Amino acid sequence: MTECTPSQLGFGFHGRRRVTARFDGGRLTTDGGGSLLRETDDRTGLLDRVASCLSDCRNPSAVEHTVRDLVSQRVYGLALGYDDLNDHAELRLDALMALLVGKSDITGPLVVGRGSRGALWRALRR
Repeated sequence: MTECTPSQLGFGFHGRRRVTARFDGGRLTTDGGGSLLRETDDRTGLLDRVASCLSDCRNPSAVEHTVRDLVSQRVYGLALGYDDLNDHAELRLDALMALLVGKSDITGPLVVGRGSRGALWRALRR
């Protein structure tokens, strides 16, 4: 009998990191299908096109997340079953969501300890 189950799946690179789905533990997620969605978007550019249709009237010096980041987070959230916007308060700390959206720091202090930029700016100005 031939063994047809791969021990890992490769999803290409995200910056300098190679994204691989493995089945032997480590950092786990139940939303691994999001990697397939990201690969599809990388090839189609759909989220870039959607984001380019939206105007960003925010003050550029106060922007922490681009319109593309916000569109991506919402679309991936919906596709993964997070239909309530309240879910995004927790998803902003999720390493897989950071990877899907394209953040460079998916596990470090910029993700895990991230608060609102407004709170950071107020603290720095004191």
